Parts: sequence; C-alpha cells; structure tokens
Amino acid sequence: MNIHAYERLWLVASMVLIVGFIVTITYGTVGLGITMVDDREETISPDDVDEDDRFQDPRVEQVGENEFEAYVVSMTFLFQPDPIEIPANNEVTFYVTSRDVIHSFTVVGTNTNTMVIPGEVSAMTVEFDEPGEYGVVCNEYCGPGHHDMEGSLIVHPEDEYSLTELSVDAPDQVGPGEDVELTISIQNGLLEDLETTVDVEVGDETLEQDVTVPGGETEQVSVTVDGDDLEPGDAEWSASVDDEVETGTVTIGDDADDGGDEP
Repeated sequence: MNIHAYERLWLVASMVLIVGFIVTITYGTVGLGITMVDDREETISPDDVDEDDRFQDPRVEQVGENEFEAYVVSMTFLFQPDPIEIPANNEVTFYVTSRDVIHSFTVVGTNTNTMVIPGEVSAMTVEFDEPGEYGVVCNEYCGPGHHDMEGSLIVHPEDEYSLTELSVDAPDQVGPGEDVELTISIQNGLLEDLETTVDVEVGDETLEQDVTVPGGETEQVSVTVDGDDLEPGDAEWSASVDDEVETGTVTIGDDADDGGDEP
C-alpha cells in the first residue's frame, strides 16, 4: 500500500501528540508527587465537624519520617487553618472537608485541586519542592462571598520548619515585692527532639532558659522574676520560643494600693 508523504507526516505528528498527551498526564499525576482523590475516606456529617477528631482542630501534624498530614475545613468563605504551613521536600496528605456547601481546595500555580463536598473527605498526597507562599482559592461557586474565599499555603525550607506551640500562664497582679512567676508550656509537634531557648522579658528584666522538648511532647518551664527588681505599676511581659511569642501585662502592687489602716 502506497501512503502519500503528507499522510505519513500527519500520521507521525498524530502519534507524537498522543505520546505527548500520555507523558504530560503521567507527569502531572505521578511526577509531581500527587495522587488522585479517592472515596476511601470515612464520611462525616457537616454538623459534626467540630466533634470529629480529625477536624475539630484543623492543623498540620507529623505522622512519620518525612510524612505529614494536614486537616483542612472549608466553609463560607474561608479555609481553616490559615495559613497552612508545611515543609518542603516532604510528603503531605491533605484531608479536606466542608462544613456547609460544595467548595474546592485549589493551590494556585499547582495541580493540587479537588472538589470539597459536604459529608465527604477529599484526600490528596502532595510533595512541594519549592519553598514559598501559595494562594489557596475556591473554584466552586459557594455563595455571594465566593470571590473573597481564599487562604494561603506556606512551604518552608525543610531545615526551618517547626510545629512549636507556646502558651503562658502568668498572673494578672502581684503584691508589692512579690515575685512574678511565668509558667511556659512548649509543645513540639515534630517527631525529632527540639532543643531551644525560652526568652522572657518582664518590665526591664530579661531572662533566658535552655530547654529540650522530646518529639511529640510538651515541656513546661517556670521562670521567676524577683519582685524587688520591678517598679510598681503595669509591667509588660513577653515569652518567646523560636518564632512563637506570647505577651501580656502584670500589675505590680504599690503599698499605697493597700489603703493601710489609716482612719
């Protein structure tokens, strides 16, 4: 059979296009570290999102070496948590559900995109190689505020990423000359031990204390400032660990505040 030269050219071009489509689809679904959404996740009633262990506290957590999970709740017209912070070059599985109507979870500039249906949990496994800040938007019309529904995904360099949370128990007021004691809780969400320093300022007094927090645990430290070193009145305090900071005010009593026993 004799095939005209132009027919052979179009036949070859068609085969190249077909192969190109296959390569492009394969790279988009496998090469970028993204798996397809499936329906194997346990369903959830939109009314019970706040009571579900997975979503009552939207968060990112480490579940294994180089493996993280992000639990995200979509609602009119926002995403929780916001921002979502993850490390680069790690496998992150996003579990996304809706509290009310149909949304989508779309990371701008990537092919991370899924429909979020009330009662369902969408799951995607992604790995980001490039640190940076990415926008998160909803591509499904979800109401009059749809155009304002956005969030952010921050991909940190792996060696700069932490899941440290800080809380401080401090008095609102102390008597004249009384010490000011701050109890500081440091939660380490990573699996590796955290070796860090707690920096505390109360008024003009500055203290620091080294602490090691085992992976996945919470450590408490107490810092005491001598009351004789503090002036009466309101004293600003702050406690910081890495990039986490808590602040407040403690009132230092004055002898005159007691009213004494004057007639």
